[in-house]
Amino acid sequence: MTKDISEKSDNYKSLLVNVEQYVATVTLNRPEIRNAFNDEMIAELTDVFKTLGAKDDVRVIVLAAAGKAFCAGADLNWMRAMADYSYEENLADADKLAQMLKTIYECPKPTIAAIQGDVYAGGMGLVAVCDVAIAVRIANFCLSEVRLGLAPATISPYVIRALGARASQRYFLSAEVFDSKKARQLGFIHERVSEEWLDETVAAICAKVVKNSPDAVKTCKRLLHEVAGAPITDALIADTVKGIADIRSSEQGKEGVQAFLQKRQPNWLIADS
Repeated sequence: MTKDISEKSDNYKSLLVNVEQYVATVTLNRPEIRNAFNDEMIAELTDVFKTLGAKDDVRVIVLAAAGKAFCAGADLNWMRAMADYSYEENLADADKLAQMLKTIYECPKPTIAAIQGDVYAGGMGLVAVCDVAIAVRIANFCLSEVRLGLAPATISPYVIRALGARASQRYFLSAEVFDSKKARQLGFIHERVSEEWLDETVAAICAKVVKNSPDAVKTCKRLLHEVAGAPITDALIADTVKGIADIRSSEQGKEGVQAFLQKRQPNWLIADS
C-alpha cells in the first residue's frame, strides 16, 4: 500500500483499504450491523474513491464487505437521529449520500462490487454505481424502502440503469426479496458464483483490467456514461468521431497500435515488470 493512502486509511473507522499490484480493495467494515452506512461511512467512501481515483498506481477498485451481509442500507441509529431533522437538514444529509454515489459512479477507475452477502435498500445503490458486480449464489437483494414508508429516491438513477425500468417498477413497489439468480437474469449483477470462488473470480477480472491501457479504460468509462440511453443524433455521432480521433492520437493510443503491429507488449505492461 502506498504511503499516502495508508496514512489516510488508518483514520477510516468504517473501511479497510489496501492497494496491491494496481488493485485497490475498499472493504466495508461494519459487520456487526451488516455494513449499514451512516454519515461517517458515507464521508469515508466519498473520500477514499476520490483519493484512489486520482492515483496512478491504482487501475481498478474492488468494493468488498466484511461479514455475512454486503450492505443492509442505512444504519438504524442514524435513521433514528434523522427522524428529528428539519427539512433543510434532510436535504443536506441526502445530498451527502447522493454525492457519495456520484463519486463512485464517476470514478475514473473501473470499479467491481464483490458481493459476499445480502444487499438491501441503499446497498443496492452501492452495487448499481459499480461497473461490474459479482455476487455469491446465496446473496439476496431487496429494495425495501417502501416497507418503512420511504422511497429509494437517491439511489434510483443508478438502480434503474442497472436493474432496468420495467424490473424497477416491480421491485421498487413490492419490496420483494429476489435471489442472485433473478439478479443475474435481470442484469443487475454480471455473474453469480459459489462462495469459495468469489475472490478468484474478482481477481481474474482485475487481472484483465490491469493489463489494459489506463487511458483507454478511463475513456471507455466516460463513453459509457455519455452514450448509454442517449438518442443517436448528429451531435452524438460527432462526439464519438472526435473521441476515436482523440484516443488514436494519444500517447497510449499510438503505443498500443504500434505494440500490436510489432507483436510486442505495450509500454504500460513493460513498466510493470
